[in-house]
Amino acid sequence: MRKIGILFGQENTFPQAFIDRVNQRIKDENIKDMMAEAVSIETVEQAKSDEYAVIIDRISQDVPFYRAYLKNAAITGTAVINNPFWWSADEKFFNNALAEKIGVPVPKTFILPSSHRPPDTNENSFRNMKFPFNWEKMFDTIGFPAYMKPHDGGGWKSVYRVENPDDLWKKHGETENLVMMLQEEIDFKEYFRCYVLGTNKVHIMQYEPRNEHHLRYVIDGPKVDQKILDTVHDYCIKLNQALGYDFNTVEFAVRDGIPYAIDFCNPAPDADIHSVGQDNFDWIVENAATMAIEKAKQYKKGQMNLTWGSFVTDQVGSKKAAAKEAKPKKAETKKPVAKKTTDKKPSAKKATAKGDDKKTALKKVAAKKPVLKASEAKKAETKKPVAKKTTDKKPSAKKATAKGDDKKTALKKVAAKKPVLKASEAKKPAIKKAPAKSAAAKTKKK
Repeated sequence: MRKIGILFGQENTFPQAFIDRVNQRIKDENIKDMMAEAVSIETVEQAKSDEYAVIIDRISQDVPFYRAYLKNAAITGTAVINNPFWWSADEKFFNNALAEKIGVPVPKTFILPSSHRPPDTNENSFRNMKFPFNWEKMFDTIGFPAYMKPHDGGGWKSVYRVENPDDLWKKHGETENLVMMLQEEIDFKEYFRCYVLGTNKVHIMQYEPRNEHHLRYVIDGPKVDQKILDTVHDYCIKLNQALGYDFNTVEFAVRDGIPYAIDFCNPAPDADIHSVGQDNFDWIVENAATMAIEKAKQYKKGQMNLTWGSFVTDQVGSKKAAAKEAKPKKAETKKPVAKKTTDKKPSAKKATAKGDDKKTALKKVAAKKPVLKASEAKKAETKKPVAKKTTDKKPSAKKATAKGDDKKTALKKVAAKKPVLKASEAKKPAIKKAPAKSAAAKTKKK
């Protein structure tokens, strides 16, 4: 049974209307093994929460226990709308920065330090901040009047209109530990609030944010230029695609024909019939039901069924591509070394290329004159003049050159006899001279 659940709090009209519409659609379309209900939680055990194929989240922003429950459900395969991991990470100031990066106009915005110190901090906790803070730069950039609002809030809570610096200081003091944003005021001609479901469904509503809450959605408002509506529609899709929200509202203020995105981090937007009106309510119920049924059909038990925005997927994709390109280069570098070792000694255990090279070199010594290796010759050349000078003047310096003479004598004996090394002697130089190369050859051979 693929169950579609809705998790909600104090709202009354949307949740039940959604459940009823989903179940009616399931019946009308003769969909087997699917149903909708209000989520019911008895216990929450880690990694064990696969009762629901889909959950619409309308309340976890206010109840941390629900957010933890949803993350646990998501990791077992539930398609949670909206993604609880992204919702926990997202906030409005970041949203503004992202919008600017993807080409959606937003008001000029600065983030402000909290008026009160956060708990368990003192003056030393803020040593990385310059004092005094450059308030003048912010005021010159944004101007007055302006808006001050929480950088990660919602629902029009703690939103202030500030007229001048003194008004800002006064109201900022009231915010205590909240981290606020100071944002340019957009003197708008038109204002829109848009329901956005996934990346293909947009419902544009005329909106007046200065009215009382129940009077903000404009019914039968003045006609709007189609070009502006098309731009608003495109920006909605662009933002939701980058953020990865399945269910969101986006607000735009239009100044001089340009729509500015004002608020677009609303993963549990208002959907109450008494505030949005019947037509808007019917649209969101019907389309949310369609989306939930589609998600339930696509559900794969035990797999991750969450939606991620392009901001995240682009980062992951670029890292995977870079790793894929790097692998063949590594293999090509080591391949010739392994091949050379295999050709020369197929049956030898842990043979090293350097050991074979030494044997070959000694055979050549036997055939021709005794010649030292380049590295040894260098050492001999360096020491030779010192040894001569010391020997001529000070006979007691023989100890310093004895080792070099012994080595020459040993090589002459090799030239006179057969050039055969003992097994232990063949292995010693390989280990002593180049342990790193020997280890690489061993690893490759395995």
